Amino acid sequence: MTESAHAAGNGSSVSSDYRPRFPVSNLKAVGRPIFRSQHARDYACLLDVDPDVLSWRSFPQPLTEIGDCHDDYHVDLEVHTASQSLIVEVSQGGGEAPRWVHETIEAYGYKYQLVRFSDLNPVRLANARDLSRYARYEAALGDRLRMLGALDEMGTLTLSECLNVVREGRAMETIASLRRSR
Repeated sequence: MTESAHAAGNGSSVSSDYRPRFPVSNLKAVGRPIFRSQHARDYACLLDVDPDVLSWRSFPQPLTEIGDCHDDYHVDLEVHTASQSLIVEVSQGGGEAPRWVHETIEAYGYKYQLVRFSDLNPVRLANARDLSRYARYEAALGDRLRMLGALDEMGTLTLSECLNVVREGRAMETIASLRRSR
């Protein structure tokens, strides 16, 4: 079932070793995400921690050129921010999509965005991947109240001070989940 949903045509940007990737957890995804590469999955982690991103969904179906040539072309994500809707292709260094891809995307009211994986900040990417493990963790009410009280009293807290405030739950999971919900 997955193979047929992700079959690639001649003009596609899918490599011969393509295998769909499934996330462990996510925050802003609409539907069940399936990714055509680990790079696309990693980029989705960045979207989950980006405050400008309202939602995103994977784009498992290929775009199909209308006309004489019936090439398929795979993109990775549909991303919605407050100001725009994007179709994102995460590339390992390849060039831009063919002109017909741009035209098709624009005809549906989206903007095409090419993200070169090599251009992403590796530290920010690693942090986003680490935080995604805690996407669905719920901090205990007592820990949330203690953290809010400490922040109200002190203004700011160091990480070690935050770790000492957590008593009911697991410290790193609690801090990560509170960071996500601010």
